[in-house]
Amino acid sequence: MEESRVQTAVSLFKSGYNCAQSVFAAYAELFGMDLQTALKMSSAMGGGVGRMREVCGAVSAMAMLAGLKEGNTDPEDEEAKEHIYALVRQMSGQFQKKQGSLICRELLGIEGMEESAKPSHRDEAYYQSRPCAGLIACAAGIIETVLI
Repeated sequence: MEESRVQTAVSLFKSGYNCAQSVFAAYAELFGMDLQTALKMSSAMGGGVGRMREVCGAVSAMAMLAGLKEGNTDPEDEEAKEHIYALVRQMSGQFQKKQGSLICRELLGIEGMEESAKPSHRDEAYYQSRPCAGLIACAAGIIETVLI
């Protein structure tokens, strides 16, 4: 197996990238995508998709990476569609079992969608108050177990 990229994903988060970018960018080049494209593509998934606090960005990144590795391209191939959906369910199920939810607001312990699309200021208190680094490490570990 490749050298673990779990710490790379966590470090990306601690340098200011959102959860989805941190997970996706740590692994995307293994599946043929350059870093800049990976960061752009995953940027909208942060904050539970556009900071709406829906599906956790780390979970979204796992699904996108599964698609990069094993996604279907033929709209008639029902078996391939079922395969990728089953793979995403497997990975998401592992995450949910370990973390208790797939939903960003539930993982953060907040109610509803954020009022503003503006991201929170990042400082040491921010990183200490959020479970995101651990969620990113969890998702990265699942990627390394299932996809690599």
